[in-house]
Amino acid sequence: MNNYYLGMMSGTSLDGVDLALVDFDHEPFRIVASGFTPMPENLRQKLTALLREGGTSLQNLGEIDHQLGLLYAYSANQFLAEQGVSAEQIQAIGCHGQTIWHSPQGDFPFSMQIGDMNLVAARTGITVAADFRRKDMAYGGQGAPLVPAFHQAVFASPQYLTVVLNIGGISNISILNSHAVTTGYDVGPGNALLDGWIEQHLGLRYDKNGEWAKTGKVNQALLTALLDEPFFRQPAPKSTGRELFNLRWLAKKQENLTTLSPRDVQRTLVELTVQSIVQELNRIRTSLPCRLLVCGGGAHNPLIMQGLKTALPHWQTAVTTEYGMDADYVEAAAFAWLAYCRMNRLPSNLPAVTGAQSAVSLGVIYPKE
Repeated sequence: MNNYYLGMMSGTSLDGVDLALVDFDHEPFRIVASGFTPMPENLRQKLTALLREGGTSLQNLGEIDHQLGLLYAYSANQFLAEQGVSAEQIQAIGCHGQTIWHSPQGDFPFSMQIGDMNLVAARTGITVAADFRRKDMAYGGQGAPLVPAFHQAVFASPQYLTVVLNIGGISNISILNSHAVTTGYDVGPGNALLDGWIEQHLGLRYDKNGEWAKTGKVNQALLTALLDEPFFRQPAPKSTGRELFNLRWLAKKQENLTTLSPRDVQRTLVELTVQSIVQELNRIRTSLPCRLLVCGGGAHNPLIMQGLKTALPHWQTAVTTEYGMDADYVEAAAFAWLAYCRMNRLPSNLPAVTGAQSAVSLGVIYPKE
């Protein structure tokens, strides 16, 4: 019987659903196939408004939850049909759901992902593991980031200090050091501000290859104002999202500056992503050679990649694809791994990363029947 798990991830970029079919019969486990389902425009607009406004009616929230469940189920069924893989061959689906609010601080910390997983299990005929963050939070953790444990399983090497950098809507890092405990945390905005700004000004979903940003110049005053954000000085464990890094935040940081060219702002936002990452990496102390492995949508932005290479001349910088795992599907594969851990009752969080009191097996199981 195949030991296949299907990982599904829809992130803060709201572009769609990434899918990774992972085979755990081999050591190391491997991605057998991968795919992508675009987010329907009406659903993307509803989610964008929900995240922007931070509130909605219960009716609207319930309908979006249902629509996302249908999208995940459709994505899984279409993908498996294209690959010629039956539902019976899949042990479980690991689905992240769509984060609509992440609030790990305060008297009543919580993280909310939506997407009705009962629908996914019912419409695919496959057991689903989901809701991975809240178990970690129940044990005192931040519920994020979840991928460092997976990165450790895939990319750790005794010869290097390896940092795996995922640049999605938010950037997060996993620090893998054979001489120390693995750590990881969110470092700041990745593509979220870049995508939001170009959509506001040019009506485009994202700045392909950084072409628009290339026409602008970094505004140092704006960059300084943006970097003067308490989150960047906050010690780990820490996590963040669109609740903080959004266009309202950008407008507030911008308000004391004279009117700037939109393309200069876009270029400055690229530099913000780069510098917020570089600041964290420069804090690392080790005698080992250092390598930086980049995944996520930001790995396709030549301005970001060149900025990192220029600012980190002593690091070996590459995309994870060069190390055997497609940079676009690392996170989807991570949720397949989280499902594998849940179904086999294996711990899948790292207390040193999230701040949880203990290592536990994350996720809630939605049986197929």
